[in-house]
Amino acid sequence: MSHEQFMREALRLARRGLGRTSPNPVVGSVVVKKGAIIGRGYHKKAGLPHAEIEALAGLNTTELKGAVLYITLEPCCHKGRTGACTEAIIASGIKKVVVGAADPNPLVSGKGVLALRSAGIEVIEGVLAQKAGELNESFEKFITTGMPFVTLKLGASLDGRIAASTGESEWITGQASRKYVHRLRALADAVMVGAETVIIDDPALTVRHVRGSNPVRVVLDSSLRIPLTAEIFKDTSSGLIIFTTRKADKEKVRLARVRGARVFYVPSQAAGGVDLKRVIKKLGECSITNLLVEGGGSVAASLVKAGLVDRVLYFIAPILLGADSVAAIGALSVTSPLKAPRFTGMRVKRIGDDLLVEGSLQINSTHGKGA
Repeated sequence: MSHEQFMREALRLARRGLGRTSPNPVVGSVVVKKGAIIGRGYHKKAGLPHAEIEALAGLNTTELKGAVLYITLEPCCHKGRTGACTEAIIASGIKKVVVGAADPNPLVSGKGVLALRSAGIEVIEGVLAQKAGELNESFEKFITTGMPFVTLKLGASLDGRIAASTGESEWITGQASRKYVHRLRALADAVMVGAETVIIDDPALTVRHVRGSNPVRVVLDSSLRIPLTAEIFKDTSSGLIIFTTRKADKEKVRLARVRGARVFYVPSQAAGGVDLKRVIKKLGECSITNLLVEGGGSVAASLVKAGLVDRVLYFIAPILLGADSVAAIGALSVTSPLKAPRFTGMRVKRIGDDLLVEGSLQINSTHGKGA
């Protein structure tokens, strides 16, 4: 088998950690000897052994003689909650290591590979590097900027509407799409909505249709209008964060905190609402590396205009709601199609009866640079 085939197995293992390792990256590893895999491992959770340690566990020096270690991400060379993986690899007696992607962490980048080579270990780099890097796009942004990777999820009709003229929005997209969104929640550290979404839809924002952990719930509410009886207050064990401004009633802030919410004050932005750049920065300080934004239209527009969206997932349902219904994205003040935010790297797939359009946003300089 080729290096690529063994690395694919390591990548398959790494995916098991998605949604569980934050703020660490997801990593998979296999140990190969004479064309057969004799050890497997992946990083299960922050604070637990790293993938290569899991893969090497239980193998003695005799078994490891002549073996090759495959790792999807460059091994760490610094001590955090666990020891440096480079030290464990060197101590194991392994003499050849194949690495997928370089670690973007400045504490590691290039230094992990250098430590192995300095110990006389042969290192092959860049095997399926793009696929390995894509697994950790949220980690890369977080570790290099201190801010979470922001995914904007929209579910709309063919004509770009998220609610009927009455405000009714259940259900525009189909059951398959809703299940897919729950899977996205399970993979995210946090899910964020605006106050209007809480007031009108009263969502739980939990994972119910798939297996997985509930994300931290984040609400943007500049004057703390959401009712304290809202669904999100019924179970705050996974975390509830509310961003508001000094306009909020102090007693209501106190009661929200009593009910388990973490309430942060941030400045107002010029157009109204909370300062989203400060919100995203604060979420990074809370170790949120992967943020899913579910609405509504004004929140979506504000994030796009601020250049804070990294990826868009646009679910399109086969219905028409008309111009008197609610638009999926609020006003962007686009004066020309040439100045409009544009999808790049676009992919389209069918989810049940709906279409999912996925891509990154290229923001025109009129709206600022993309995050």
